Amino acid sequence: MTELLQQLVDGIGRGSIYALLALGIAVIFGVMHLVNFAHGELITVSAYVSYALFTLGLDWWALVPAILVSSMLTALGIEFAAFRWVRNSSDFTMVLTSFGVHFVVQALFIMGVSANRRTFARPSWLFETVSVGGVNLEIYDLAVIGFTLVTLAGTVWLVRRTMFGMTLRAAAEDFEAARLMGVRSNRVIRGAFVLSGILAGVASVFWLMRTGQADPTAGLTPMLKGVLAALIGGLGSLGGAVLGGLALGLVEVLLISRLPDGLVGLTDGMVFVCIALLFVFRPQGMVTIRRAERV
Repeated sequence: MTELLQQLVDGIGRGSIYALLALGIAVIFGVMHLVNFAHGELITVSAYVSYALFTLGLDWWALVPAILVSSMLTALGIEFAAFRWVRNSSDFTMVLTSFGVHFVVQALFIMGVSANRRTFARPSWLFETVSVGGVNLEIYDLAVIGFTLVTLAGTVWLVRRTMFGMTLRAAAEDFEAARLMGVRSNRVIRGAFVLSGILAGVASVFWLMRTGQADPTAGLTPMLKGVLAALIGGLGSLGGAVLGGLALGLVEVLLISRLPDGLVGLTDGMVFVCIALLFVFRPQGMVTIRRAERV
């Protein structure tokens, strides 16, 4: 029982990072109907910012706000440089644009910095544990869960209680109708990218604390996890993104702990099988999105 509780906390901690990534992807999808495969570049840029600041002698106390700001500015830059110009194009064109951004950013770091992996120091408290009722819990997992809860609460308040949140929900429901009612498309899309950048920034902080690495593909794995979590939860659903991220994290941890040592390397494959089965029996994801239909 104690082991199971520890695994549940580990799974929720891992899933919390996935939930933040999926939430950022769901925000952009809700407004632009775009699965943003360039979302991982926010983590890639944050990783190199972290490495650069560590070489200057700064520690994690200065690094956290720098990561948040760099992630937000990168999201704004990607929107301005790429997505603004294809906003009225087909969904296929926008998806290709997101892939293009991914490969361009990767190529820029390879040519401008290096293809080699750079490492930087991780926090000293990362693997420290506290005992709660006989269960040894990592401080890292507790910090991830705590900050994720605060971030999600802030996001809910922003979406439900502010004018920006009202325009964001209106645009997600029916963008053309929202524009006719006076919603400024540039402002709401820019705000959506800022929000997704902040969410990715919080996820980046904890992802980079764990990995302590910067390379041109640093954001690829978290991007894939975020997209999978958003698909599991139901694309366009903010609550579904959170549920999908937590479900993905729990499944990964439970599979790693339950599979024989010789099969642990098949964890990702087993996860994809589970996701495939979910899409067979519930293709809309865990949460069904209901939209108003114009007649």
